[in-house]
Amino acid sequence: MAEKKVIAVVGATGQQGGGLVRAILADADGEFAVRALTRNADSDAARQLAAQGAEVVEADISDEASVTKAFSGAYGAFLVTNFWAHMSPEQEQQDALNMARAAKTAGLTHVIWSTLEDTREHIPLDDDRMPTLLGRYKVPHFDAKAEADQYFTDAGVPTTFLRTTFYWDGLLGQLGPQRGEDGKLVLALAMGDSPLAGIAAEDIGRTAYGILKRGPELAGKTISIASDHLTGKEIAEQLSTALGETVTYVPLPFDVLRSLPIPAAVELGNMFQFYAETPQFNTARDVDAVRELNPRLQTLAQFLATHNDAS
Repeated sequence: MAEKKVIAVVGATGQQGGGLVRAILADADGEFAVRALTRNADSDAARQLAAQGAEVVEADISDEASVTKAFSGAYGAFLVTNFWAHMSPEQEQQDALNMARAAKTAGLTHVIWSTLEDTREHIPLDDDRMPTLLGRYKVPHFDAKAEADQYFTDAGVPTTFLRTTFYWDGLLGQLGPQRGEDGKLVLALAMGDSPLAGIAAEDIGRTAYGILKRGPELAGKTISIASDHLTGKEIAEQLSTALGETVTYVPLPFDVLRSLPIPAAVELGNMFQFYAETPQFNTARDVDAVRELNPRLQTLAQFLATHNDAS
């Protein structure tokens, strides 16, 4: 039997990377094997991956040498950063640069970089619809990733740029329905009447697996993903069905979200305003095309049905 091609997965114990790890491990007859990168190989999550058949290696994306070592001998890699761990666009870009250089040094054949749009191409810095943050961004965690795309191109790394979107998983937590003082459930989202493009985090990894199976022919391509485009009212209706009680959608003004006493409130307000006021974001995400790469792509209704306990 031919030796399997090793895919190094950054963020293997997280949502996106974890979805890819599980997709590869579930396909026992597939052509790929998993090398799960983690900062702590002794963590419970890392031990669980090892028990399931993944090769687990320690690496930190802030340390280029450790990543280069972890990529050695691999065929490809899935690369993701976690902006929310440090909230620093500069750190985000340095981590991406480290991974791009490591991928080049290791001679990887196919890399998938989890990225996002540059919001400033649609809402310039001098556009006063939303505040400019840190002097040069509208939505820092979008814009910093988009700027980092160039690192992979400049390094000559064969890269597929996988543009993600809102996680449906967020509806199971802080962004989901909340019970008001009257006991009724309310979904407050800053989307107005615009549709929100969303996807289950698990499906990001599954779609990445579909890209890897297609191979380097997708290198240099940008693939933008979603599983549904739903208005707040439609999301509330689907939550109502899943929960067995009425959920009412209440549009939250962008400025109200920006003023809430929660971490990154201004950035989140800008992000939802970008979602709501940039129709190109949705049109770039062809659900049928995504399903060709990931036949198991879950609609919101399917996602909620399989997470009924959590919701």
